[in-house]
Amino acid sequence: MTLLFLLKGIIVGFTASVPLGPIGVLCIQRTLNRGRMAGFVSGLGAALSDTIYAIVAGFGLSFVMNVVQEQMFWLQLGGGIVLLGMGIRIFLSNPATQLRKQKKKKNTTLIQDFVSTFLITVTNPLAIFLFVAAFSMVGSDKQLDKQLLLICGVFIGAAAWWLTLTSLVGLFRRKINLRRLYWINKIAGSTIVVLVVIALATLLIREIFFT
Repeated sequence: MTLLFLLKGIIVGFTASVPLGPIGVLCIQRTLNRGRMAGFVSGLGAALSDTIYAIVAGFGLSFVMNVVQEQMFWLQLGGGIVLLGMGIRIFLSNPATQLRKQKKKKNTTLIQDFVSTFLITVTNPLAIFLFVAAFSMVGSDKQLDKQLLLICGVFIGAAAWWLTLTSLVGLFRRKINLRRLYWINKIAGSTIVVLVVIALATLLIREIFFT
């Protein structure tokens, strides 16, 4: 019966990660440009961020939630600006140049991929309230062991989604040449920019007219 909480966490983590926002597009772009591992490790950065917010939601860390609510605007604004810059960088990138750089340095980029997506997703504090709602739906428990299983399940579920997504995208990678990669970068970069601009515009309108 205790393992049921692990299963609940896996379901929550998986379903919370499925919606393809800017981070999903970024992971797809990295998978197509540099392989499944780059995309999957990028997804793990997002999974860790989700897990941290799940811990806050699951253990009811009211102090953290209060700080997040107070600084919500600036956290989202900062994360949006960073992601906007990354989208522009992807749009302007040349896959031939990226390929030459990869051959020169092979082991440093995975850590950068992980950290970059973690830092971007951790600036989206709305995830806390998503997990509060999710835990209330699937049922939670105050016992420490069950809470820990729930949290572990969130990370496993999120990681399973990123593994599934990058594996499926990776199947098509061999059919993509440099010319197609060039246009994939254009499409992925512009998609991220559009999504972020819409999110930032919504954020600013809400801050100016509804607060």
